Amino acid sequence: MRQEIHEGLQVVENWNSANKDLFYGKDGDLAGQDKESQEVSMLALHLLQSALVHVNTLLMQEVPADPKWADKLTDADRRALSPLFWTHVNPYGRFELDLSIRATVPGPRTPQEEAAPAPA
Repeated sequence: MRQEIHEGLQVVENWNSANKDLFYGKDGDLAGQDKESQEVSMLALHLLQSALVHVNTLLMQEVPADPKWADKLTDADRRALSPLFWTHVNPYGRFELDLSIRATVPGPRTPQEEAAPAPA
């Protein structure tokens, strides 16, 4: 149990270290002297983090969907999957992202889908 908690903390600490690299202005500190500009800066960072997690989630869905990997992944491997990674981000250059390899993104939900209970 202690090892699982430690591993989870390492994931979160790694993700927090991304904040400094992704938000590198003024040594990772919030720029601006007034509260409003600091709030806008923090909201921009949150938007960037959310977009990165969304892209990572789309990329990660490919692994369990591939039959050769689906048979190899154990329950522990599946539990260890996390979209909180940023090693593929190059903050100092151009990052080419090819989303053509991903599965189709689901469209907007219909009122009937929203009213139906989620499958267990």
